[in-house]
Amino acid sequence: MPPTGIPAIHLGPDHDPALARGIEEGGGRLAPLDDAEAVVWKGGPDSFPDRLPDAVRWVQLPSAGIERWFAGGIVDDERVWTSAAGAYAPSVAEHAVSLLLAGVRGLGEQARATSWRKGEFETRVGTLRGATIAIIGCGGIGRAMIPLFTAFGAEVLASTRSGTPVPGAVETVAASRNTELWSRADHFVIAAPATAETARLVDADALARMKPTAWIVNIARGSLIDTDALVRALSEESIGGAALDVTDPEPLPDGHPLWSLPNAVITPHLANPSNGLPGLLAEHVRANVERFATGEPLLSPIEIERGY
Repeated sequence: MPPTGIPAIHLGPDHDPALARGIEEGGGRLAPLDDAEAVVWKGGPDSFPDRLPDAVRWVQLPSAGIERWFAGGIVDDERVWTSAAGAYAPSVAEHAVSLLLAGVRGLGEQARATSWRKGEFETRVGTLRGATIAIIGCGGIGRAMIPLFTAFGAEVLASTRSGTPVPGAVETVAASRNTELWSRADHFVIAAPATAETARLVDADALARMKPTAWIVNIARGSLIDTDALVRALSEESIGGAALDVTDPEPLPDGHPLWSLPNAVITPHLANPSNGLPGLLAEHVRANVERFATGEPLLSPIEIERGY
């Protein structure tokens, strides 16, 4: 992408001070859509313009997960599209580690208790020290988890699409070899993108291969886990438990079995709390506007053929 000097950037669907500042600090200037070379969009696909001017060569989307943008037929091959993948990594990584700690230490069940059950709980309290944790889909968020897990004395197995070694992981395997990991790791964090290929990635067979003490954390999308198979595994206590920030269906309906299972911990999709999003996205926008202005490759480009 050739340098553009001071690029004209449209910020929509409405003004946001943090994102406006990010655009200007990156070397861009705010402009109406009709005069723009690029668009930074902070809203969802429902409010996106039906048509973009031909001069728009780049669109920055506000989220890391972009399946709704593909479902709406919005992402095209006429310009460069970038997601927010990596922008929210520190926040989501912190939440994922918290969820796994809560599960392994038995905090979910203890928090629900209404009587002193020390002897019973002690037998189910574990530790991350010496544990092997597999991060399935070890992109920006997964990479942000690695130093946190290693600080607790755990080691990480990383799974990525290509199998290219991930710094800090003791081993990296290609996604095509995920079946090898289900019986090897002590615990799992699911952080892969939601695509047709990753739907129900964690199915009944994967759960059956896991250790009876294994906890599984999902901070990606609910569709990556077969919910019915997970409920059966938790009810039968064939795995240690599940800590989920995302579910299928979502929102998780009142009365769903996952709410009452003692070995399930649920948070309502808040690994990325909205009060912290503008600042994190603004830094990502600043970096990409700077790259756009100087003709450098943009961060987090969307690969249309892969769907993320």
